[in-house]
Amino acid sequence: MKAMLLRGLAPLVQNPTPLSLETIPDPESAADEILLRVTRCGVCHTELDEIEGRTPPPRLPVILGHQVVGVVVDGLQRLETLESEMRVGVAWIASACGHCQYCLAGNENLCPEFKATGRDINGGYAEYMKVRADFVHPIPDSISDSEAAPLLCAGAIGYRSLRLSNIQDGQHLGLMGFGGSNHLVLKIVRHQYPNTKVFVFSRNPSEREFALSLGAAWAGAINESPLKELDAVIDTTPVWGPVSEALKVLSPGGRLVINAIRKEESDKEVLSRLDYPSQLWMEKEIKSVANVTRADVREFLGLAAEAGIKPEFQEYELKDANRALLEMKQGKIRGAKVLRV
Repeated sequence: MKAMLLRGLAPLVQNPTPLSLETIPDPESAADEILLRVTRCGVCHTELDEIEGRTPPPRLPVILGHQVVGVVVDGLQRLETLESEMRVGVAWIASACGHCQYCLAGNENLCPEFKATGRDINGGYAEYMKVRADFVHPIPDSISDSEAAPLLCAGAIGYRSLRLSNIQDGQHLGLMGFGGSNHLVLKIVRHQYPNTKVFVFSRNPSEREFALSLGAAWAGAINESPLKELDAVIDTTPVWGPVSEALKVLSPGGRLVINAIRKEESDKEVLSRLDYPSQLWMEKEIKSVANVTRADVREFLGLAAEAGIKPEFQEYELKDANRALLEMKQGKIRGAKVLRV
């Protein structure tokens, strides 16, 4: 099969083509796995974090990609639902132990044996992949392959972030950054919380225009301030500056939810300048988001199908994965990016 392999870690400024298109043996599924013929795979900022060394190190060489849509070609009998040509998705969570305190409490995303797709096992930047049968997700018929791919991570983690924000209908929500995840959060809010106004902060003028076109009440630069104090803010940026700015606009008792696997080191000194009275006083909270559970993915796919929530996306051929990643690094984002396999 053809696959885009990552063989070494380095910043994209040093190596703008970190993935190589190679022909490697097809994977063979084990007794508890299924084999997928991949049709689409979303491109996520987490892949940049992997390539540039900001995540726990992936096994090398590795095939990236954790927003995978495909057709089951082997192991169909291992799935609860049996359909010929069954379409399923694979998300960031590839497996968890199932018996630790976190798994038993429904928090398998915190399992110490958590394994990630495209990091600990080979992912979807390839023509075929194998994965544990109990960690795949049926794709609703009303959602196309290209639409489904971003929903499996950008959508699911956005859905989890929104739940963790504790936002109530009619309150004010801020979104720091407006890429693959937060543009879906805005669509979820418009369906679930029709009286909530959404305020979008982005350094990119085109992203601000995009947010307004999707129904944001206001859009401005990261350091601009809306007229309203915000009851909650979801931050999806890879840097520290927006954390500082978000705390300034939070209302008393408000919650900042950080939806990022890791922050870049270049501006970490921002946190040393935190002003306690204006940024942390009045019982403001900071909550991080770690991974997703299978329930997050399945609940969100059902919600997306019911409410007609679909991502905006750009498509690329598999061989152009490096270009998609570089454009993401450069901030050339409108919605999500999807590879056609």
